[in-house]
Amino acid sequence: MLNKKTAVIYGINGPVVTVKDAPWLMMKEMVFVGEERLIGEVIAVHGDSTIIQVYEETSGLKLGEPVEPAGASMSVTLGPGLLGNIFDGIERPLRTIKDESGAFISRGLRPDAVDMDKKWDVKITAAAGDEVNPCSIIGQTDETTIIKHKIMVPPDVKGTITEIVKSGSYTCRDVLAKVKKSDGSEIEIKLVQEWPIRTPRPIAKREPIALPLITGQRIIDVLFPLAKGGTAAIPGGFGTGKTMTQHQLAKWSDADIIIYIGCGERGNEMTQVLQDFTGLTDPKSGQPLMNRTLLIANTSNMPVAAREASIYTGVTIAEYYRDMGYHVAIMADSTSRWAEALREISGRLEEMPAEEGFPAYLPSRLSEFYERAGYVQTLNGNEGSVTLIGAVSPQGGDFSEPVTQNTKRFTRCFWGLDKSLAYARHYPAINWLTSYSEYADSISPWYMEHVSKEFPQARAELMAILREESSLMEIVKLIGADVLPEDQKLTLEIARVIRVGFLQQNAYHINDTYVPMNKQFLMVKVILSLYDKCQKFVNDEAIPVSQIKKTGIFDEVVKMKYDIENDKPEKFDAILKKIDELKF
Repeated sequence: MLNKKTAVIYGINGPVVTVKDAPWLMMKEMVFVGEERLIGEVIAVHGDSTIIQVYEETSGLKLGEPVEPAGASMSVTLGPGLLGNIFDGIERPLRTIKDESGAFISRGLRPDAVDMDKKWDVKITAAAGDEVNPCSIIGQTDETTIIKHKIMVPPDVKGTITEIVKSGSYTCRDVLAKVKKSDGSEIEIKLVQEWPIRTPRPIAKREPIALPLITGQRIIDVLFPLAKGGTAAIPGGFGTGKTMTQHQLAKWSDADIIIYIGCGERGNEMTQVLQDFTGLTDPKSGQPLMNRTLLIANTSNMPVAAREASIYTGVTIAEYYRDMGYHVAIMADSTSRWAEALREISGRLEEMPAEEGFPAYLPSRLSEFYERAGYVQTLNGNEGSVTLIGAVSPQGGDFSEPVTQNTKRFTRCFWGLDKSLAYARHYPAINWLTSYSEYADSISPWYMEHVSKEFPQARAELMAILREESSLMEIVKLIGADVLPEDQKLTLEIARVIRVGFLQQNAYHINDTYVPMNKQFLMVKVILSLYDKCQKFVNDEAIPVSQIKKTGIFDEVVKMKYDIENDKPEKFDAILKKIDELKF
């Protein structure tokens, strides 16, 4: 016998389920579908019909099976134990699922996102009688050897602490404190809290973006920098290195916490991520990188609706750690497959398609996602940031398709991957002529203070040489390089040094996979010093470029990225001295 708050399935269309006469169901409410209680979410209400998208496989679901409301929006559990773990798109821990059901995910499983019975050593920093505001910190625990987990009051709670425990060992089930609100109600504070995935966590205010996200990748840090709290897109066709670029950013960027979202990725790529990250050492702390990393794996063979939810799950967890005062970087790989999930569900709903079959609301969904990035002052007075880096997989590498074009509207950093560079084994295959960064000016003061006052000028000179090379190559294609004047031949040779010796980076070489900012600037300084010296030879002494090449100085500058260790920048002085002493 069904109770009055239980509806029955009226129609099934893939991951989309329809129920009739259920006026108590609310928009965005989580529901349990069928006898196996599959997780779903209300996405539309039409008169007496309610549309639900199911985040699990619907094969075998039958008409007439019950649909029960959960009484709350689709939410994630936030608490210690998230870092170092791997989840599916709706925050179910895959390691726990593997222990329960083997290599494949059984339906209806709802394991806790964190171990509710694990004891954490909690240091309490508040006392009874204290006034607390939203996100006030009342204690902390060591989540990993790297990250201290701040225990916060939920963002919607304000009042007075009436009871609070002493420092000690507690589980996620234990009540740590009780807060009496102004309306007289009492709220229990635990190690864990929940938050709806589609609702951004509130902040005090947005701060100006002024700090770079240092990645150790030269073409990014020097030419197309990304700021903490910024947004970036990495579009590229198949095989151009989107995933490899995001792996490098996840491994080496100076964010405090990394959240990697494999949205519709192939299973073997997520396996590679797991294997790579598990064995990596964090360069900042010497601890395992997984101690500050969280993985969300929604592979291409998992239910398509959960793929749509996965990026919201990831960004909500990121906002939680941001509120503790951490700088979080999210790698979403790829938003194209997320958009394809939107398209499939939109088709099931028989909505009017827009360009290339994508729903008309694709731009607004993309903007909602990227809007959740930012450098902010949190409600507890900390400063934190969420940086969003989304890979885009345009079919056939066509950057004019809707997902790429709409992503460009909402991101301020564009790292366009070029298949011709990738096929030439030039990685990262970021095309320096089509890429751009709108953060360069706003973060230049940081570079001038922490790297060199000459940095902005050096960056501009580097780009000018590359642009001039592009113009000259149009002439070379027509008449060949031999007829060019010597100064233009020199430009082509220096541009080659920049491309091969600076922009091209080896992810597997110890001195090249990650490059500190001081070494990056010294490399630029050497290249520009060589250019200035050779210009004097060519213009003042009429020395041909071919004769300068015979000295081997160009090849020596190209090889400096391998030959000079990251912790020994003083060795650049020898190259600069050799350039200065060149004579003919």
